[in-house]
Amino acid sequence: MRLLLQGQIGYRLPHFGTLALYKELLRAGVEIIEYHAAQAGPDRESETLMSRDLVVLRPEGLYCEAGGFFIDPWRPVDRAVVTHAHADHARTGHRRYLAAGEAREVMHARLGRISLQTLQWGESVKQGDVRISLFPAGHILGSAQVRIEHRGEVWVVSGDYKLETDPTCKAFEPVRCDTFITESTFGLPVYRWRPDAQTMAEIATWWADNAANGRASVLLCYALGKAQRIQAGLARAHALAGPIVVHGAVAAVNAAYREAGVNLPVACGVTDWRRAAGGEAPLVLAPPSAAGSPWLSRFGESSLAFASGWMRVRGARRRRALDRGFVLSDHADWPGLMQAIEASGAQRVIVTHGFEAAIVRHLSERGIAAHALRTEFGGEAGAESDGEVPSEGGLEASPALTLDGAAPASLLAASPAEFGASEDRRAATPPAQTASRRTS
Repeated sequence: MRLLLQGQIGYRLPHFGTLALYKELLRAGVEIIEYHAAQAGPDRESETLMSRDLVVLRPEGLYCEAGGFFIDPWRPVDRAVVTHAHADHARTGHRRYLAAGEAREVMHARLGRISLQTLQWGESVKQGDVRISLFPAGHILGSAQVRIEHRGEVWVVSGDYKLETDPTCKAFEPVRCDTFITESTFGLPVYRWRPDAQTMAEIATWWADNAANGRASVLLCYALGKAQRIQAGLARAHALAGPIVVHGAVAAVNAAYREAGVNLPVACGVTDWRRAAGGEAPLVLAPPSAAGSPWLSRFGESSLAFASGWMRVRGARRRRALDRGFVLSDHADWPGLMQAIEASGAQRVIVTHGFEAAIVRHLSERGIAAHALRTEFGGEAGAESDGEVPSEGGLEASPALTLDGAAPASLLAASPAEFGASEDRRAATPPAQTASRRTS
C-alpha cells in the first residue's frame, strides 16, 4: 500500500498526533511517498486555482475578484468574509468583516472592536458581480460555509466543518455547488469518530472515578468550541457529577456563547470553586496552553486528560504525559469528509489544510477532478497558542502558494460600498494588533 503525502515529510509531520500516525503506518509496511505540487506534470494542474477561476489564491488569502473580497484572509484586507472565529480563519486588521449572525458574539469576543456585518443563514447579499450567502458548517457556534454565485456558477468554501451533532451550534447543511473547497484536517481513513454520547459517557465515568478518589479531573480542550461542546454534552447526558471549573479563557467564550443564546451548565472560576464547593473534586476545563502552569497546581492532586481528534492515534497520549485521551474533534472525520463532498454534488473539489494528497488521490481514483491547495489555515493540529486568551488552529503556517504573481491592486483606494445594508456598528475600530495568529 502506498500513501502520498504532500510536501516534505519532515516539515508536514511535526505534530505529535501526525508523527505517531506516520510511525504506525511505517510499522504496518505502508510506503509513504512525498508529493510535491511542482512535480505534478507540465500542465501544473496541482496549482489548482487559475486566474480565470471565481476564487483565486493571493498572498493575502483566497480572493474573489468578481466580488472584490477575501475569504478568511491571513493578511489585512479591505473586505473579509470570515467562516468562523478561530484565529487561523478570523484575524485582526481587516477593514470590514462579514460573518454569520450566530457568530457575532464570538467574533467580537475574539477580535475586539471590528466593523462587522452579519447574514442570517441562507440570506444573500450582492457584492460586486456576485451573490454571497452563508450556510451552517457545524464546526463551532456561527461557523459558516461561504456560497458564491456568479453568472450561474456556484462555488462553496467550507471553512472548517463537522457532521456530528453538536448542541452548541447549527448542524452542517450540504450546499450544492460546481466547485467545493474543503478542509482535510483528519483526511485519512484511520480517523473515524465514535458517537458523542459514548465519548461523553467516558468523560463522565472518568470524572466520577477521580472524584471518588478525591482527585480533580483536568480536561484540556480548545477554549472556543470544544469546551462549550463538552459542557453542553455532559448536561444533555445528565452526567454532571460535580462542580465545573473553567479557565479564564474558557469563561470568556462561555459568556459569548450565553449571550448568543446557547444554554450551558453553571461553571465557575477557581476562586469561586474554593469558596462555594468546599473542595469537592471538580471537572476542570482549560486550554492546552495551561498544562503545567501554576494555575493548574491550585487543584492539588489531579488526573490530566486531553480531548482532541488526535487522541485517535496511538502514542499521542503518552507523548503529552496524559492520564487519559478522549477522541473528540470539531472537524469532520474521513467518512464525514467523503459524505460532505458527495452531498455537494461538486464536479471539482479543492482540498486544503490537512491530508490533502490522500483525499485528492481517493477522489481522483473515483473520477472526481480534485486538487490540493496549500493555505495558512491550521486545522486542529496545534489549536492553542500560549497565553491568557487561547487561539485555535495553530499549526506552524505553511507558506501560501502564490499562483499568479503579485497581489491585487489595493482595495482601499476605491472606497467601495459596504458588504450590505445591515452592518453591525457596535464597534468600528480594530484593536492594535497585527493580522498574525492571535496569542492566547
